Amino acid sequence: MGVLALQGDVREHARMLEHLGAQVTPVRRPAQLGEVDGLVIPGGESTVIDRLARLTGLREPLREAIAGGLPVLGTCAGLILLAARLRDGGPGQETFGGLDVTVRRNAFGRQTESFETDLVVPALEGPGADGPPVRAAFIRAPLIEEIGPAAELLAALPDGRAVAARQGRVLGLAFHPESTGETRFHELFLQVVRES
Repeated sequence: MGVLALQGDVREHARMLEHLGAQVTPVRRPAQLGEVDGLVIPGGESTVIDRLARLTGLREPLREAIAGGLPVLGTCAGLILLAARLRDGGPGQETFGGLDVTVRRNAFGRQTESFETDLVVPALEGPGADGPPVRAAFIRAPLIEEIGPAAELLAALPDGRAVAARQGRVLGLAFHPESTGETRFHELFLQVVRES
């Protein structure tokens, strides 16, 4: 299992994956991408991660791997980088693609307007189960403004705004489950990796 280790919450995701029994490889170079069977793109600064992916030669190999079916979990900035369409991107900012959604960066405002809330996520509860809600931390978070026909909604705020989506082996979350100790999204992702 890989964690894109260019910038952001790399250690937090690695710790959570290791806690769940995965062997974690930090991915900083194109050659390392070929060594992993799944990849987490952590939260951080999406413009910085995009720029560093270009500088390290990772951007095109990442795009190709995702298009080729590599399972990917993106949180916050990771969601932005997985989006097919981006509103309010930084100058020259591009995404890796893989998720048929339109995302707006920093949709909830500045750091001081960050918040936590509970989300109901039916995909995590399983058939007939009534699991507890997900505690989600939104830190300068993006918002999914549109979900295209290839993707499906995973979670929304109580007011209906979309904050998590899935397209096949690609999962994108606007929030930080690694910050609240919520393991179920990583468990779901590991299951996706095993099934692929």
